Amino acid sequence: MRRIFHSRRRPCRARQRGFTLLEVLVALVIVGTALGAGLRAVGSLSANSAGLRTSMMATWSAENRLIQIRLANEFPEVGKRSFDCPQGDLKLVCQEEVLVSPNPRLRRVEVSVFDIENPNRRIVKLIQLVLRKT
Repeated sequence: MRRIFHSRRRPCRARQRGFTLLEVLVALVIVGTALGAGLRAVGSLSANSAGLRTSMMATWSAENRLIQIRLANEFPEVGKRSFDCPQGDLKLVCQEEVLVSPNPRLRRVEVSVFDIENPNRRIVKLIQLVLRKT
């Protein structure tokens, strides 16, 4: 006699939809890394912004002195001098150096701008040639 075995099929469960714990953890690591990089970039941009502002204000201070020389038709004496040249809320010091040039009708004027709090760091240096009017 032959026996017939009926295979019992397990009832099919509907496949569950959703993410596994591992998938969620991997996604969190990726998002965390991206947020960290974004925060680092924002911090870098704000630091650069402050530096650019200081550089722009220092350039304005140096340009103010050079324009003052041009408007007054000055032919400055050779030598070096320092003076305060604040711009906005920045306390700056300008150092003007006047040098002779190979052409006796020209003088070379160099204006360097320093921060009072850090006098060893030059922020900007502008150079202009001044013509003697005769």
